[in-house]
Order: sequence, then C-alpha cells, then structure tokens
Amino acid sequence: MITPINRPVALIIGASRGIGRQVAIDLAKNGYAVVVSAKSTTSPSDLAKISPFPPDPNSPQSTITTVAKEITDAGGEAAAIPSDTTKYETIKDLVAKAVEKYGRLDVLIYNSGAIWWAPVSRTPMKRFQLMQRVNVEGLYGAVQECLPYLQKAPQGGRIVVVCPPIYSRFFRGKTAYAIGKVGMSVLVKGLGMDFEREEKEQGAPKGHMAVVGVWPAVAIESAATQQFTRRDPAYAKHLRKPTIFSDAILAMLRAPADVINGQLELDEDFLRKHAGVTDFSKYSVVPGSNPRRIMPAELPDLRVKEQDDEGDRIDSSKL
Repeated sequence: MITPINRPVALIIGASRGIGRQVAIDLAKNGYAVVVSAKSTTSPSDLAKISPFPPDPNSPQSTITTVAKEITDAGGEAAAIPSDTTKYETIKDLVAKAVEKYGRLDVLIYNSGAIWWAPVSRTPMKRFQLMQRVNVEGLYGAVQECLPYLQKAPQGGRIVVVCPPIYSRFFRGKTAYAIGKVGMSVLVKGLGMDFEREEKEQGAPKGHMAVVGVWPAVAIESAATQQFTRRDPAYAKHLRKPTIFSDAILAMLRAPADVINGQLELDEDFLRKHAGVTDFSKYSVVPGSNPRRIMPAELPDLRVKEQDDEGDRIDSSKL
C-alpha cells in the first residue's frame, strides 16, 4: 500500500521548457511535489554532459529530466514522467505512475499545446488534427484520468488550464488554432458548471473542486517567442518573464474555489485584482521597458439573461 506524501502534488503537463518549466520550479519552491511531463527526456549520459547546468530554459536541451533535476538539486521534490498528449494510453499511464509515485494528486496543470497560426486556406489537415489532439483531446483525456484522484484531494482538487478568454478577435488569422484553444476554454466553463451542480444536487463538499483557465495579458518569453527575438533582438522589450504566469497560478491555487471556478483569467488582471500586485515592472524581460498588452482591456460576459434556465436537461449517460 502506498503512503501518500505529506505535501500537495501537482501534475504539470507541458513542463519541459518556458512557462511550464517555470510553473514547475515555482510550485516546488512553494511546497508542492511536482510531476513534470512532456515528450522530451534526457538520457543519464547526456544529462551528465550538459554544461553549464541548468540549460537555457527555452532550448531543446531543457527537458522534463533537466527540470526535475533543477528542482531536486534545489532541495525540492519532483519526478519526470514522459507522455504524449496525442495518445490517450500514455496519459493514462502518466496519471497512474504519478499516483503510484506519490499516493495522491491535488492539482492538474495543462500547459501542453500545439501552435500553427495561419488562415484556414493555409492550414493543412494534418496541422489541424495535431492541434486538436494535443490541445483539446489531450486536455480532455488528462481531466478524465485525474478527476477521480483530484476529488479525493484532502484540501480539494484544482485544475488549471492554459487557455484564452473567448472573444472574436482571437480567431483572426488563426482559426484552426483557435478552434482547439477555445475548445479548452469551453471545457473550463462547462466543467466549472458541473462542479457547481454536483455541490447543489449531489451534496459534494462546497468548494472542494475548481477549474480555471489562465492566459497571458502580455507576450511571455518562451520557446515560442524566441523566433521573434532571434530575428530582432529588440523584440525582447515586448516580453515578460514567465514568472508572472507562475505567480498568477500560485495565486489561483491559494484563492477560494468560488473566486476561480469556471473563470477564464488573464495573469496580470488576476494578480492585480486578487493578489494586490500593482507594479509589474519586475516581470519585464528588458528592465525599464513597458511591454505592450496583447489582450483586450475588457472581455465579453458569456452569460445570458436566462443563464439558469436549462429547460429539460438530458444526461445521455443515464439514458
């Protein structure tokens, strides 16, 4: 019988580089045992050759193996377990191994994502399918596998999804990508409603479960944005450090369930409203710069006048 570790456990999918790596490191610094997962790993022989260590966090040398070593070298608790989010069987294996390792699961953070920004006419079917498998199907599979364990979390289970608020400008020039990312946002909204309904109708503990989406208000330094700084080093003035994202996620994990459940948040706005942050200068990649906000100042409210009127609800699982 496995004895659960005496600290909360966070599974971070998409944790080999950039934002995911930073989230893993900062959660470990704040008392979490972290399971870092992605496809990329480093063999023991190659790990010994990396100098200096740790490697550039946005380079191919940064893998779940190096991230886990960074954490354990600093005295934290981490395990690297590979997975391929396009294959449900590997997600099932990942979650089973994580629970076998630590005996519990408290937090799921889904940061894995495939990107292709182009009009529909220039987005091949293979690109479209890959994005849906990684973004929507991968998230759905991870949630399905993690839910039974998150529901048993002593202080309540939390799910954090890297997905955007829903607004029309987001679709422009990247429709195929937006289909998947907004699909992830729909899961956050719908699952949040499921949690609320279970509290009301099934007597589930109030505030025990919560799901939230988070998205950057300003572009963040990562492997994805490196392509712009390589072409033009001055582009760095438009970027923030990934620590703003990990700080926002930590603030979300500390917040009451009714503050975050079913919400689609922006990192900066959440920190300002719920963590009292007023000075964001420390997050600028270039000191003294004022990175441009890429998100709208105001976002649409998706609720309607008849929000609570569901009509005749149908549950296909009970038919």
